[in-house]
Amino acid sequence: MLSNSQNQLVFPNQQQQQQQQQQQALQHLQFHPKPALQIKKNAITDDYKVTNQVLGLGINGKVLEIVQKKNGEKYALKMLQDCPKARREVELHFRASPCAHIVRIIDVYENLYQGRKCLLIVMECMDGGELFSRIQDRGDQAFTEREASDIMKSIGEAILFLHSINIAHRDVKPENLLYTSKRPNAVLKLTDFGFAKETTTLNSLATPCYTPYYVAPEVLGPEKYDKSCDMWSLGVIMYILLCGYPPFYSNHGLAISPGMKRRIRMGQYEFPNPEWSEVSEEAKQLIKRLLKTDPAIRMTISEFMFHPWINQSMAVPQTPLHTSRVLKEEKDVWEEVKEEMTSALATMRVDYEQIKIKTIEDSSNPLLMKRRKRANTASENQTPNS
Repeated sequence: MLSNSQNQLVFPNQQQQQQQQQQQALQHLQFHPKPALQIKKNAITDDYKVTNQVLGLGINGKVLEIVQKKNGEKYALKMLQDCPKARREVELHFRASPCAHIVRIIDVYENLYQGRKCLLIVMECMDGGELFSRIQDRGDQAFTEREASDIMKSIGEAILFLHSINIAHRDVKPENLLYTSKRPNAVLKLTDFGFAKETTTLNSLATPCYTPYYVAPEVLGPEKYDKSCDMWSLGVIMYILLCGYPPFYSNHGLAISPGMKRRIRMGQYEFPNPEWSEVSEEAKQLIKRLLKTDPAIRMTISEFMFHPWINQSMAVPQTPLHTSRVLKEEKDVWEEVKEEMTSALATMRVDYEQIKIKTIEDSSNPLLMKRRKRANTASENQTPNS
C-alpha cells in the first residue's frame, strides 16, 4: 500500500485510478510543442524595436512593449538580472509554455544592460488586461455563475499542467491572470514565474531514503505544501469571482482590517447575503475544500478538475451574480485586496519552506523500524556468490 498526498492509505488499484484521473484531465488540454530553451547572445535590438510603453509591473520590474522587426508583431519584454535564480525562473516558465493557458515565452536573450549581464525575456503580449478588471468593465451585462465556472476551469487547466510536470507556481493571484485581447473570445492565461518552484515527485519516495508503505505528512511536505499554495489561491479567486470581494473579511466596503491575517490562518470566512444567497451549494462546497487551513487535506488539482462544478459547466446555473457591481463599488480598495493576497501567499511560502523533510533514518515509526530491521537481517544472512 502507498499513501496519497493526504496521508490516506491507497491500495494499488486506487493509486492507478488517481494516476488515470490526472492523465484523463490532461488529455483535453491544448499544448504548443516546444524545443529546448535556447538563450540567444546577439543584441535584442537586432530583432526587436523596444518601446517605452509599460504593459505592467511584475515582481522583478517593468514589462515593456516591443515590436518584432520582421513582422511588426507586438510582444512583451521582461528584463531580469542574470543569476541562477533568474535562469531557473526562465527555465520553469519556458517548460510551462506549451500550455494554452500559460503566457508563452517566445525568445530569451543574454545581453549587457548598463554594464550588467541581463536576461531579456520576450513573451506574448497580453492586451486584454487583468481578469477582474475585465469583469469590472462589463457595464450592465450580468456576470453569471456559469461564466465563473468556465473561468475557474481555464485557471485550473494552467495549474493542472504545472502540477503534472512537478512545478508549483506559488504566486497565483489576480494580477497574474491576464487576457490575450479585449475580444469576447480572448484566452485567460497565467504569468509571472518569479516564485515558481520545482517540486519533488511521489516516485522519489521509492528511493532508499523513503518507504512506499507508509509516508508521513512531513515526507510529502515539499510537493504537497508547495502545490497547496496554488490550490488555496484557486479558492480565493473563485470566492471573489462569485461575489466581488475576498474571503476572510465580510464587511466589504471597509478597508482591510488588521485581523485579516489571523482570519486567513484560522480559515474564518462566511458566505453572507445578499451576494451569496443565489450561489449554488456545489460552488460553496468546492470553495470550502480549496480553503482548508491544513494544506495536507486541501483539494488537489486533479480532484478540482473532476469536480462537477468544473467539468460539467453546462450544468452550472446561469445565475446572475453581484460580482461586477461589487467590484465597481469597491474599486478604491481593490489594490489593498491584491496587496493582502500577495502578503498571504508570501507568508505561506515562508511557512512551507520551514517544513522539514523527514527521512526514513530519522523516523521513529514502529512499522518503519521493523521493516528496517528485517532488511538488515536479510542483508547479513546473504552470502556472496562464489
